[in-house]
Amino acid sequence: MSHRILFVCLGNICRSPAAEGVFRARAPHYATDSAGTSGWHIGDPPYGPMQKAAMVRGVALGDLRARKFVAEDFNRFDLILGMDADNIANIEDLRPEGSDTPVRLLTDFAPETGADHVPDPYYTRDFDGALDLIEAAVEGLAAHLRG
Repeated sequence: MSHRILFVCLGNICRSPAAEGVFRARAPHYATDSAGTSGWHIGDPPYGPMQKAAMVRGVALGDLRARKFVAEDFNRFDLILGMDADNIANIEDLRPEGSDTPVRLLTDFAPETGADHVPDPYYTRDFDGALDLIEAAVEGLAAHLRG
């Protein structure tokens, strides 16, 4: 069973911090973190509109800070969850030889949504839609981890 979970998106200011925040609110006994495959926003808090949309749902993200995904994350985490196929490809590009850490799409845990990725609300401006998908996937993830 996974105990250390990393959520990954592109910039680590919208989708992955939201997923981390929603998951830690639902399953606080797991160690979590989030990261981005780009280094554009290192040290920045989550994007303001995402923080506001999450706060409406009772999820505070203000304590999180963006960081870049690094190869060492394969050793630090038991499960790595990307928000889309590009994130997964960028994560896999850094996989150390011999690492067997599972890397999956977050939406794998919400098949009922029919979504194959969480669209980036930084571009779509649909923060609530992204949060709806994230919440569904987090519920599925929590159920999966409980067995």
